[in-house]
Amino acid sequence: MNAFDFTVEAQDGSKVELSQFKGKVLVIVNTATGCGFTPQYSELQEMYEELKDKGLEVLDFPCNQFADQAPGSDEEIHDFCTGRYGITFPQYSKIEVNGDNAIPLYKWITENTKFEGFSGPMSVILKPIVKKMDEDYKNNGKIKWNFTKIIVNREGEIVARFEPTASIKKVAEKVKEIL
Repeated sequence: MNAFDFTVEAQDGSKVELSQFKGKVLVIVNTATGCGFTPQYSELQEMYEELKDKGLEVLDFPCNQFADQAPGSDEEIHDFCTGRYGITFPQYSKIEVNGDNAIPLYKWITENTKFEGFSGPMSVILKPIVKKMDEDYKNNGKIKWNFTKIIVNREGEIVARFEPTASIKKVAEKVKEIL
């Protein structure tokens, strides 16, 4: 099984087969519009603009599971992201990434990745919040917070996971390495 075996839901409710991205490098990211990490949309867009012609696709999955930071409809979220951050990469229907209602793609991701640890100044704030939600957070593959980035190579295999506190520069370096 790999990332290209999954089907996800577009904002309009239509089904999108990820097999259409075979041969591309994917950055799969769960996002939120009201989060301290929301400005990462700008950095994701810059990376996308720089690398899309070389085979990068950014797949944006809004998720309201972390402190209700992605309120609103799919359309409202999309309008916010395109208006405020000018995103042009695909944005999908709002999903859950953990638990019984997680979409199959994210069930696969959480079963096949591990928590990479928080870094940087935001880790001081995020660690106690995440620990309150999941006492064993360091030892499982659950998504911990908004803007966790999963890197998938051209064959559909997960090659890296970056927690929201990781710099986009490190994400971009990894993407360039496998492009």
